[in-house]
Amino acid sequence: MPERTVAVNGVELHVVEEGAGPPVIFAHGFPELAYSWRHQLPAIAAAGYRAVAPDQRGYGRSGKPEDIAAYDIRHLADDLIALLDDLGEQRAVFVGHDWGSMVVWQTALLHPERVAGVCGMSVPFSPRPPRPPTELWREAFRGKFFYILHFQEPGVADAELAADPASTMRRLLSGVRVEPGAESGMVSAADGRGFIERSPEPAGLPAWLSQAELDHYAAEFARTGFTGGLNWYRNFDRNWEITPELAGAKVRVPSAFIGGALDPVLVGAPPSTQDGWLTRHQGDVLVPDAGHWVQQEKPDEVNAALLAFLDFVAEQERA
Repeated sequence: MPERTVAVNGVELHVVEEGAGPPVIFAHGFPELAYSWRHQLPAIAAAGYRAVAPDQRGYGRSGKPEDIAAYDIRHLADDLIALLDDLGEQRAVFVGHDWGSMVVWQTALLHPERVAGVCGMSVPFSPRPPRPPTELWREAFRGKFFYILHFQEPGVADAELAADPASTMRRLLSGVRVEPGAESGMVSAADGRGFIERSPEPAGLPAWLSQAELDHYAAEFARTGFTGGLNWYRNFDRNWEITPELAGAKVRVPSAFIGGALDPVLVGAPPSTQDGWLTRHQGDVLVPDAGHWVQQEKPDEVNAALLAFLDFVAEQERA
C-alpha cells in the first residue's frame, strides 16, 4: 500500500492509503499503529473507497511532541481534519478503534460539517461527564487498581511497558478479552503489581496473530517507546476542561458501533451507554468470539459490517 508523510496541524503523520473514491479515515487505538487496519484498508479500497490510516501523533513513524498538552482531544481531532484537508475532500467517514473511537466520536461533535459518518469500534460513545474523569474514577475505584489512573504519572507506565516491548505487545494483544476466571488487568486488587504483570504471559499466540505481525508491533514500540500513546491518557481531565461546549451534545451524523462480544471494555462501558446520544444511529454489531482487537481478530465480520455502514452513508451523501 502507498505510504507517505503528511505535514498537518503542526506535526508530521505517517500515512498508509489505498483506493480511490469517497474517503474513509481510520484512527487506531492504544497501543497500536496504522498497521492495525491492515485487514480493512484493502477490503474497503476494493469496494470503491479511498481508505486512509495514519500512525497518529505519538505513534510509529509520526511526530511525537514532548508537551503532554499536545495530545489533547482538540489536537487529535484537528489532526484528522487536517488530514482530510490534505486529501482535498470536504467530508469523510471516520472509523476509530479503542482510543481512536474516542477521537472520532469527538471529531463528530467538534467538526460535524466535515463528518459524513462515524463508526466506533470497541469503545462506545460516552457523553461528557459532570466532573473531570479522573475525579470520578478515583472515587469509583478507591482501593483498587485501575489502569487509566495507573497511566497518569509520567514515566511510570512508560518504563514498565518499554522494559520488554515484545512481552508487552504479546501479553496485550493476546489477553484483552473476557475469559471465565481470568483477570483483565483493567480493574483489580491494588496489590503493588503494575499493568503488564496483570496480563498473563500467553502459552502461544492467538490464531489471528502471526509471529511476524507481533514482531512488527514489538519492533516499532522498541524504537519509539510508549510515551506518546500514554500521553493521550494524561489528557482526560484537560479534554474535559477545554470542551465545556460539549455538555449535553449529541452525535447527529450517521453512526455505527462494532465491538467484540468478549471485550472487557464493554463490561464497564456497554453499547447501551450510547442510547439517546446518537440521533442517526444505524445499530450495534457485537462480533462473537472476538475480544478487544476486534478488527484484527475477526476481519471478515468487521469488514462486512463496516461496508454495510459505508454504503448506507454513501447513499445518504448522494441523496
